[in-house]
Amino acid sequence: MDEKPCILVVEDHDPIREAIRIILEDEGFRVVTAVDGLDALQKMEHTRPDLIVADIMMPRMDGRDFYRAVRERPEGLAIPFIFLTALGTKEDILLGKELGAEDYLVKPFDPQELVRIIRSRLRRMREVQQVQAAELDRLKQHIVTILSHELRTPLTYILGYTALALDDLYNLSPTALQEFLKGIRRGVDRLARLVNDLLLLIRLDSGQAAEEVRLLSEARTDLGNIVRNVVDQYRFQALNAGLVLDCIIQEPLPPVRICELLFRDALSRLVDNGIKFTRGKGSFVHVRAEATGDRVEISVADNGIGIPESEIHQLFERFRQIDREKLEQQGVGLGLAIARDLIRLHGGDITVQSQVGQGSTFTIWLPVVHSETQLQ
Repeated sequence: MDEKPCILVVEDHDPIREAIRIILEDEGFRVVTAVDGLDALQKMEHTRPDLIVADIMMPRMDGRDFYRAVRERPEGLAIPFIFLTALGTKEDILLGKELGAEDYLVKPFDPQELVRIIRSRLRRMREVQQVQAAELDRLKQHIVTILSHELRTPLTYILGYTALALDDLYNLSPTALQEFLKGIRRGVDRLARLVNDLLLLIRLDSGQAAEEVRLLSEARTDLGNIVRNVVDQYRFQALNAGLVLDCIIQEPLPPVRICELLFRDALSRLVDNGIKFTRGKGSFVHVRAEATGDRVEISVADNGIGIPESEIHQLFERFRQIDREKLEQQGVGLGLAIARDLIRLHGGDITVQSQVGQGSTFTIWLPVVHSETQLQ
């Protein structure tokens, strides 16, 4: 494999293009040349450059259109880009930088300045890549650790209680056997939640969930009843946790377009989280639905432990949990990420407000359906 950095030079003026090639090759770079943007895009089908130097004024496709075409490709988003042009006005330079180009050199240019800028941009790119690689490795290790724990723990329940039951099967009382079966069931339920979350994640990333929303969504005027039904499913869990769970619907609610199954999933995750992280005398989880302008908002508010302000921006990241060890959390940190992705498929979003020691409020908002076409 050739370890020399590859520079793509896009310049329609033959003498300048050839001069740049010689300069860069003498400095130890591998150089690919193109006469305009279209030619450069064709070259990029076979070679991924580490950096691009491009003129602006070129036939067929100029430098700015070429830049936009490169950035539209996923593999082209991180490639450093240097504009090289005879247009040296302040407006031209600002436009190039507004597009996102890393640098802008005006002809006639100093060859050593060009080399210095290229080396600087390549060095910066390597530094960023190293940081990203380290973060990716950390995330991989974090995911492996969480998944290992979440797989082993329920399997320990299942294997342990099964072994105990088999060792003394004929002497077990019905009450003891029932306790063993409950332990096995807890392990199975925990595994099932993990598998279902991972499968839903695949549906979200593959576009299958988006297609389900497109095909199964319908305008609903009974959103209040749907919210009540979700809340009712958690009343026993709230009772066992010693907290008050209530639901207030500001009727009538305007119609919203939802896929009921996926909307229920998202709201359930918020209610479940509220109950998990709210404990102590006087604890509550309030669920409220109301219309606010062109939106319907469903909020889930609690007076639980709250979330540090510095951690709020990470809440919806996949495989991210706040104080996992301290709070002895179950799961792999997908619940809020999945909930937000599901709501965004409906054209809405989830916002959060929180204060440590005071509690949190998660709010789903959905756009109101107005036109007859949307209602159909």
